Amino acid sequence: MSISTEFEASGGGLMLDSAILLYRTPGGHGAADAFASVHSIEDQDGRPAIAAGEPLTRAHLRHWMKLLGRSAPPEILPDNVLVAHPDMLAWWIPERIRAAHFAISKPADDLKALRQRTTVAVPYPAHLLIATRGRLDVYALTVNKRPTAETVAYHSPVLNVFINGSLCWGNIAKPKALAVASMPQYEAAVFDSWSTHANHGQDQAITGKGGLVRLWDALAASKAKTFPVRRLKPFTVRKGEPLTVGKLIAGGAR
Repeated sequence: MSISTEFEASGGGLMLDSAILLYRTPGGHGAADAFASVHSIEDQDGRPAIAAGEPLTRAHLRHWMKLLGRSAPPEILPDNVLVAHPDMLAWWIPERIRAAHFAISKPADDLKALRQRTTVAVPYPAHLLIATRGRLDVYALTVNKRPTAETVAYHSPVLNVFINGSLCWGNIAKPKALAVASMPQYEAAVFDSWSTHANHGQDQAITGKGGLVRLWDALAASKAKTFPVRRLKPFTVRKGEPLTVGKLIAGGAR
């Protein structure tokens, strides 16, 4: 039995090939409350009609993902990768001392190391990066080991990160591919760009006085070897609930 329906003509020489129908129980939210079927398209008196179908399988999804250019070839993942998905890449970066680039736009008179444009070695805490097709989110971690789903994420002290966790790209070139091979490009965008000021609200993302610029100035001037993670604040949502790595990844996958 077929179901007749109307379709607008496709451009670019495309032809209508298949249809996927989605079903759910009214009010249902779990996998047990949903079903999907895939249907071929038949011609009925010159008009397309959805023919009888079959349950949608992973093989169907792999076939169409490949045709749509969204398939991910099998690859060996580095140890620091947490998620490798066609729509998301998440990985953690251990704490380390890096060469940081500062060009503070309106430096205060009491700055010691950052009053002028400079590149200086400073310690960074461990970080979590979550890249999707629309953005790159950057978070700090207070424990220097591979995070679990229950690990709490903290605001990153990196100056070009917005208070909502997303990177301020500015004129930085974005990686063209959401792939493991692009991880160094994403990391360079975060750690190798010039820092000119704290973004709006960033100074409230750490504890203590002086704000982020003075914190980095103190670390640079003292040639600190470790970042004071006690000054980081948890990344929270409404009612002050700290966000975990698992929640951030689940939220970004929607």
